[in-house]
Amino acid sequence: MAEDTTPVPVLNHLAGTDRPAASGATTDLVNPATGEVHRSAPRSGPSDTDAACTAAETALARWSLTTPAERQRALLRIADAVEEHADALVAAEVGDTGKPPEQFRTEELPAVIDTFRYFAGAARQLPGAAAAEYTEGRTSVLRREPVGVCAQITPWNYPLMMAAWKVAPALAAGNTTVLKPADTTPSSASLLARIAAEHLPPGVLNVVCGDRDTGRSLTAHPVPRLVAVTGSVRAGQEIAASAAADLKRVHLELGGNAPVLVHEDVDAEATAAELAAVAYYNAGQDCTAPTRFLVHHRRYDAFVAAFGAAAQSLRTGPPDDPAADYGPLNSAAQLGSVQALLSRLPAHAEVVTGGTAPERPGWFHSPTVVAGVRQSDEIVQEEIFGPVVTVQPFTDEAEALRLANGVRFGLAASVWTGDHARAMRATRALHTGIVWVNTHGTTVSEMPHGGVKHSGYGSDLSLAGLLGYTQVKHVML
Repeated sequence: MAEDTTPVPVLNHLAGTDRPAASGATTDLVNPATGEVHRSAPRSGPSDTDAACTAAETALARWSLTTPAERQRALLRIADAVEEHADALVAAEVGDTGKPPEQFRTEELPAVIDTFRYFAGAARQLPGAAAAEYTEGRTSVLRREPVGVCAQITPWNYPLMMAAWKVAPALAAGNTTVLKPADTTPSSASLLARIAAEHLPPGVLNVVCGDRDTGRSLTAHPVPRLVAVTGSVRAGQEIAASAAADLKRVHLELGGNAPVLVHEDVDAEATAAELAAVAYYNAGQDCTAPTRFLVHHRRYDAFVAAFGAAAQSLRTGPPDDPAADYGPLNSAAQLGSVQALLSRLPAHAEVVTGGTAPERPGWFHSPTVVAGVRQSDEIVQEEIFGPVVTVQPFTDEAEALRLANGVRFGLAASVWTGDHARAMRATRALHTGIVWVNTHGTTVSEMPHGGVKHSGYGSDLSLAGLLGYTQVKHVML
């Protein structure tokens, strides 16, 4: 029997039930591919976040005592259910984001499913020191226990994937959670909670939809003991300050401005073609997207020409355009931010290709390449979060590393070279949480995803991500 993909209302999910905001307030959800309202979502207030936190706290008493095997079975069932409801999840995600549906179905949804399956297994592999007598007549044992109720806030660029990255490790470690999705893209997270409710006790996973005030109410609530957020630097700073007042633990995955070091021993055309496909994926709305291309001066002209041609060959369009390589930006505000950045380019910068928004409904922007920029330029120093890249030349390895590290962000970078020793020197010298060599952008559930400097702290994915949702207790007998 075919799955019923009739749109379901976007609602909060509290204590196992779907509910509107207590006040009845709603937010219009606008399809970024058309600029038109396509549904609404609750705009939750303090009474909603309080109900969600209370439900999570009540459920914690039982869920925290379940065995890893029980939690594994629940997460595996959720993974299977996500797979079974693929069509409905695609419709929910695409309606809010305007992404090409087949890209989401084949590249992002499998990663969501794998995240739940990975943490289902990881729940049964918690590490710890062996019990031993570290002082005479006393035996020491370490316990790893859940932190408690977790408040989690996710962004609008990968709504369902980021929800999975947050929810799966928290539940695997025995915590309960209150998830607040981005105000423009809550549909898939709301649906995920409804799907997961068939396999979890009430209150283990709660979702509250709303705006920044909803997020502030959640992170300031006294019940959560850990706050995890993926978002902007501004949001991270505000949340860290709020959490400090109550000494909550904080996990921040914030902005990025990824450098790409292209050395003289690579094929400029082949490298440009491979990187263009990654740079403009999801309209460049990716904190690890390759955005700052640092190219050896002997390959600079050839690379700029090849990358410009590769960018020109890409096409942006709505979900019903099967030839579209990427969709619109998230909102009119985000499109405006990208356009404003380009409008402030200094005279020495050259727009090689793009730089414009096509005249059509929705918030689309052409693939754009800006060359001739300098390290101090705003477009180099700030996160663009759109389909725009910059290109700078360098003369030697030391300069390449200096330029790469010369921004406040430190999430990801990649190095392109056939020289193994050079690649290894770069992986050591780059101040980022992730370094790719001769590739860019691939993530796997088994490896950590997180940054340094203004890109935040803490890890998503991997055993490190799971341990971040636990606390250690020393027991001496």
